[in-house]
Amino acid sequence: MYEKHVEPVLTWQRFRRRVTRHGLLGFAIIAGSLLMGTIGYRQTEGMPWVDALLNASMILTGMGPVTPLTTTTGKLFAAAYALYSGLVFVAVTAILLAPFLHRLLHQIHATSR
Repeated sequence: MYEKHVEPVLTWQRFRRRVTRHGLLGFAIIAGSLLMGTIGYRQTEGMPWVDALLNASMILTGMGPVTPLTTTTGKLFAAAYALYSGLVFVAVTAILLAPFLHRLLHQIHATSR
């Protein structure tokens, strides 16, 4: 997917395509995580769809739950989902930054030859 150090730096058109692919992958991961959290809150706490979506969104963004949790399974789900959300944040950040950092390092290497 990425060019090797001996290959030339990508054109801007191909670079924009790469950034778009990475953005779509990041969006898909976030959307899937949000769907998983919404369904999890709905199943474990019996929340309405909108409340489950709100709680999943708040946990996924690192702000914490809005509705107090009442069941043990809901609390265990929230704990696991919060840990998962932290990993998703790190992974999506890396996915979104990778093309830019690779291009920067590739340009530095290309000019130092």
